[in-house]
Amino acid sequence: MSTKDFIEKDYYKVLGVPKDATEAEIKKAYRKLAREFHPDANKGNAKAEERFKEISEANDVLGDPKKRKEYDEARALFGNGGFRPGPGAGGSFNFDLGDLFGGQGGAGGSFGGGLGDVFGGLFNRGGGAGTRTQPRRGQDIESEVTLSFMEAVDGATVPLRMSSQSPCKACSGTGDKNGTPRVCPTCVGTGQVARGSGGGFSLTDPCPDCKGRGLIAEHPCEVCKGSGRAKSSRTMQVRIPAGVSDGQRIRLRGKGAPGERGGPAGDLYVVVHVNPHPVFGRKGDNLTVTVPVTFAEAALGADIRVPTLGGPPVTLKLPPGTPNGRTMRARGKGAVRKDGTRGDLLVTVEVSVPKDVSGKARDALEAYREATADEDPRAELFQAAKGA
Repeated sequence: MSTKDFIEKDYYKVLGVPKDATEAEIKKAYRKLAREFHPDANKGNAKAEERFKEISEANDVLGDPKKRKEYDEARALFGNGGFRPGPGAGGSFNFDLGDLFGGQGGAGGSFGGGLGDVFGGLFNRGGGAGTRTQPRRGQDIESEVTLSFMEAVDGATVPLRMSSQSPCKACSGTGDKNGTPRVCPTCVGTGQVARGSGGGFSLTDPCPDCKGRGLIAEHPCEVCKGSGRAKSSRTMQVRIPAGVSDGQRIRLRGKGAPGERGGPAGDLYVVVHVNPHPVFGRKGDNLTVTVPVTFAEAALGADIRVPTLGGPPVTLKLPPGTPNGRTMRARGKGAVRKDGTRGDLLVTVEVSVPKDVSGKARDALEAYREATADEDPRAELFQAAKGA
């Protein structure tokens, strides 16, 4: 990304959140947009793919408190159009952002290293031209994994096969088959070139000749065509922690694409999808289950056996006169929390009405109906409707 792009891009607008949005609001907005524009859900849609990249780029900055602070400071400093000479500033106003990054001011003296620190954190590079050819951090990678309901509750180790750009093994990442690339004469090894934007204001872009590498291969590697990077695939075992929920995004530091010229690896982001369970549901750290009971059990009370996820059944005491839809709690039978403890199992009672009643059961119900003929369960309903 060029400095101009960085200054002009409004990441808050990309995610559709206000500038004072909380981390939770940013995360929620990203997840919603990522699902909508993910390449897997929009196969062959180039616009959706480009939109997904913009969303990921915005989240990488705003989702990291440190980067977000640096971004806000830089935007406040440059605004949307960079520095402009004020009224009465007489004469020309020659200004190069490269001077700021290098810690040198205009004709008047030194700006110090503050801006180099601000932009260095966002672009993974140092302040001056002498440091821009330093090791480069690898790209972040995003992948997806689908877990069973049980795996999401208890945690699981899953294999992930990932493809990414890494240093070419044939040329050791130099881009030259002899391993002897030369310094780019256009950018003099910085990987950046200055571009005027009018009024003496200067911005920097990646060098078009060396594509931002600072090096040019005299004898291009046949494998990577002189880029120094090659597509590689690898399978790694990833531990998904217990208690993850559907749609959760997990960050694994240093598990992304390898860095360039000895730089650190990027991060791996894993989006988790959880298959539903035929019996159990999930509400935060608690599991849910609906248990049918007979009318007699609900009316007279009973001890009922309730299944648990992956464990033996538990027995709950149903008090007499239990209404349909009442929820009881089996403590410690839910999902695993972050601290290692477990949530609860929420048991909802559903009174089961038989389709066919015959014989002694029918006679008993007829006798019960006669015995309760004076009771009208809807009397209060009509009274309330009349009073309203």
